[in-house]
Amino acid sequence: MTSRIIVTEPFDYVVFGGTGDLARRKLMPALYHRDLAGQLPPSARIIGVSHRPGSTDAYREEIGKALTEASARTDDARAAIDRFLQRLFLVTADGRSDDGWAELRVLLQARPDSIRAFYLATAPDLFDQICRRIGAHGLVSERARLVVEKPFGTDFASAHALNEAIGHIFHETQIYRIDHYLGKETVQNLLALRFANALFEPLWNAGHIDHVQITVAEALGVGQRVGYYDTAGAMRDMVQNHLMQLLCLVGMEPRSARDADALRDEKLKVLRSLKPIDGSQVPALTVRGQYRAGMADGAAVPSYLEELGERAQPSQTETFIALKAEIANWRWAGVPFYLRTGKRLPERVSEIVITFRAIPHSVFDGAAGPISPNRLVIRLQPDEGIKLELMIKDPGPGGMRLRQVPLDMSFSDTFGVHVPEAYERLLLDVIRGDQTLFMRRDEVEAAWGWVDPIIAAWQASGEPPRPYPAGTWGPSAAIALIERDGRTWHEDGA
Repeated sequence: MTSRIIVTEPFDYVVFGGTGDLARRKLMPALYHRDLAGQLPPSARIIGVSHRPGSTDAYREEIGKALTEASARTDDARAAIDRFLQRLFLVTADGRSDDGWAELRVLLQARPDSIRAFYLATAPDLFDQICRRIGAHGLVSERARLVVEKPFGTDFASAHALNEAIGHIFHETQIYRIDHYLGKETVQNLLALRFANALFEPLWNAGHIDHVQITVAEALGVGQRVGYYDTAGAMRDMVQNHLMQLLCLVGMEPRSARDADALRDEKLKVLRSLKPIDGSQVPALTVRGQYRAGMADGAAVPSYLEELGERAQPSQTETFIALKAEIANWRWAGVPFYLRTGKRLPERVSEIVITFRAIPHSVFDGAAGPISPNRLVIRLQPDEGIKLELMIKDPGPGGMRLRQVPLDMSFSDTFGVHVPEAYERLLLDVIRGDQTLFMRRDEVEAAWGWVDPIIAAWQASGEPPRPYPAGTWGPSAAIALIERDGRTWHEDGA
C-alpha cells in the first residue's frame, strides 16, 4: 500500500532559531523526509534565521551532518541530502534588535507570491519581539503563516497577553499553534475510529464506558532541558497542552462541518465542560511527584535535584502528575478521565485506554474463569497502533474456558510504509493552510483557565512534590488515586 503524494505550492519556510536543537533534530529532518517523498516543489526554500553570525555554506554543512547521521549511508541518501541542502539559506538576524532584518526582507521580497511560513523555534520570550519585527519590516503578506511552538504562555494571563501581541501582527487564520502530539498518525486515527465506524460511536458514552486513561510516560530525565523544565514542571510542560488535547479528541462531539474551526469548536466545548478542580479538591484529585535517584535500563541514574545541580535547590517542581478529571456533559457525566505523565518512568509510552463497562450478567459458570471488561488501547508511541481486547473461548476440549485476547494492529506492519513523523505532517499542513491539527487561541486560554487553579492550590499548600524512585511508575499516591475507585492503571501485561 502506498500513500498518495501531493506536491505543495511553492513556499519559503523561515525558521527563527534555525541553528537550534529543535530545528536540527526535528524540523530539518521532517522537511528532508517530505522532500525525499517528492512532496516539496523544486522552488521551495528553507531559511534559517540565527542571532549567531554564520554563512549559508556552513549552515548547509551543519544540517548535512545531522541528516547524514540519521540516514542510511548510501550514495542515494547522500545525493538526496545534497539536493535538499541546496534549499537551505542562513540569515543572521537578532530577534531583540533590527540587525540583519534587511537581508531577510530582500530574500523574501524576491518571491512575493510564494507562501511564507514563519516558524518560531526560539525561546518564548522572543515570540512577541520577533512578531513585531516581522510586521515592522513589512514581511507579512496575504499568504503568510506564523507557527508558534509551546510553551504558549505560563498561565492564562501570559497566554492571553501573547495572543493579543501576535494578534496585532497576524490574523487568527494565519496563526498555527503547534502541538506535535496532534500530528501523530494514531491521534488522527482516533477520529477515524470514532466517526468512520458504526461499531464504536454508539458506545462512546457514559452508558457503555467505565473510564478513560491517558498516559504519556518518559523514561528519560530532564537532560538538557533542565533550565526550562524547572520553571515549567509537568503540568505546564505536558498536561496543559498534550494531555488535554488528547482528552478533547476522546471526549468531543462529532463536528458539524468539515472545516478546521468546526473541529476546534468541539474541542473547546470539552474544555469548557471540564469540572473545575478547586483548592479543596486538589489533594484528593491530583498527585504530583519528583523523581529521586534510581535505576533505568539497568543503570543508576541521578535524582532530579542532582540534575539541577547548584541551579535551584530545593526545587518544588513536579516531574510527575496524576489527576482525575470529569467532563460534565450529557455524554460523559460520571465517567472519570485519569491523566498521568512523568519523567524517569519505567518505559517510554504514550497511550489512550478506553475501558468499557463490565457485562451486566454472566451466562457462564465459575469454571469458565473471570470475564474482563473490553478495552480499546490506542498507542501513540513508541509503536503506533490500535489494540482491542476481547473475551473468547480458549481453544480445545474440556469445557468453556474464557480468555482475553487482543485484536492488535501495528501501523507499520499493517500498511508496510514509512509512518511520517508528526512534524512531517504538521509542517506541510501549515503550507496547505489546514489548521485542523493546530490550537486556536480560545482553546489555549480555556486550557489554562482549568489548569491555573490547580497550580495555585499547589503553591498555596506549600507541600513539596511526593518523591518516587527513578524507574518506577511514580508516587504510591498515584496508584491510590485510581485504586480507591476500584480501578487500576493500565500497563503492559496488566
